[in-house]
Amino acid sequence: MTQFPENRKKPTLDKDLDKMTRVEEAVNHLGQRFVAPGAALLFLVVTALVASSYAGGTPGAVITLAAAIIGAYMAMNIGAKDVANNVGPAVGSKALPLTAALIIAAICEVFGALITGGNVVETIASGIVDVRTVPDPHVFAWAMLGAILAAALLVNLSNLLKAPISTTHSIVGAVAGAGTAAFGVGAVDWASLMGIALTWVLTPFISAFFAVALLAFINQVIIDRDDKIDAARKWVPVLLGVMAGVMTAYLMRFGLHRVIDVPSGVSLATGLAVGLIAWRLCIPLIRNQSEGLENRNQSLRTLFQWPLIFAAALMSFGHGANDVSNAIGPVVAIVRADYGNLNDVFAPAPQWVMLIGAFGLSCGILLFGPRLIRLVGEQITKLNPMRGFCVSTSTALTVLTASHFGMPVSTTHTAIGAVFGVGFFREWYTAQGRKQQEALRKSLAPADPSTDEPDENASETRRRYLVRRSHFMTIIAAWIITLPASAALAAALYAIIHLLFI
Repeated sequence: MTQFPENRKKPTLDKDLDKMTRVEEAVNHLGQRFVAPGAALLFLVVTALVASSYAGGTPGAVITLAAAIIGAYMAMNIGAKDVANNVGPAVGSKALPLTAALIIAAICEVFGALITGGNVVETIASGIVDVRTVPDPHVFAWAMLGAILAAALLVNLSNLLKAPISTTHSIVGAVAGAGTAAFGVGAVDWASLMGIALTWVLTPFISAFFAVALLAFINQVIIDRDDKIDAARKWVPVLLGVMAGVMTAYLMRFGLHRVIDVPSGVSLATGLAVGLIAWRLCIPLIRNQSEGLENRNQSLRTLFQWPLIFAAALMSFGHGANDVSNAIGPVVAIVRADYGNLNDVFAPAPQWVMLIGAFGLSCGILLFGPRLIRLVGEQITKLNPMRGFCVSTSTALTVLTASHFGMPVSTTHTAIGAVFGVGFFREWYTAQGRKQQEALRKSLAPADPSTDEPDENASETRRRYLVRRSHFMTIIAAWIITLPASAALAAALYAIIHLLFI
């Protein structure tokens, strides 16, 4: 091979090639940033085509088309924000990688929205503004358009700021604000609104209670046992069997009620049978998984991965069932006003609108989901698979129960309530142990007994808190602000719409 002398090398060409390589890398990196917005835009275009095919020949086709697009936009924002509630504990406890968690959440969201999402949709569509008092369905449709636009903008802003506000607060406040601006204070069903607000207060405490009870049970029967691995082999399959049985019974009794009315006895018997089968199948799975594990708490993380994955999927299902209403409730109301059946609150929500909401949630999860996962999964309190399992299970059960009664509860409220409940329980439980108390006394003892350093001791005690109070106050402040902010924004947008179009 011919060897070129040193002086015949072309360093300029090498530099140019390096520059071109760097430019290509920069272009690829920049292009990746536009993949998610581009895919989101494509979903909105598909939504517009679907909506126009169903409402193209109606008098209010323009309003329906705009509402469908904004509803899809709202659904994507909800999916992006609330995926932190669904899989944050699983990701934060390292039981699931982020990509797998997002895929599981996206699939379960669709099923939850389509199977059991109708009850809460009716509350948003016709339970906040009393449609019987509405004098002009056309004006009502414009008011609902202002409401969903206001809520979508507020939720999008919260995503950009990474603020865990409640999407339910946003849409409920927006519907109430727009309804008041359009028809006066009397148009709002204040009794229904107070009932919704009461569930917002109660559900975080209910979820926290169940999370604490479940964690205390796991501590008692597994973590505090001398042979932890043997205890886990016994009880983890039981927990999986109970979850499978309860979910089966719920789906048969309440999830399929729009298709077929399954008697309570049949659903309970089927749930019991499925639970027993799942329990028996999980026994060898957990036994094989436990082979070679040391008898220590760290090993239990491995054995609780499957329960936590199941709980995260269940939580995503419950979120789809409840929060799809936040995106498409006003859209359903607008479609009914467009077709002249606004007062027919018993008419099922159009399937094409439900599909837009369901797939909008999934698109938001897959395209923009990771933004808030760290806050819920890691920053409030440290989660391991056992604690994450308790958080996800209690949240899912609370949200599914509320969905059955048609109550638009805040999954953000519910999930973070469970997280805080687990964190505060850990503080109490740690303080009760003699070893922990002794270690704390030793660490707080001043080096010189003749000196007293209360400020340093207080600082050390605060550092040992297992729940970060700063996040608690930030989240409470966001919740308090959301409702009046969304109501005021919706009222302002309706006023602008009224001046321009009505």
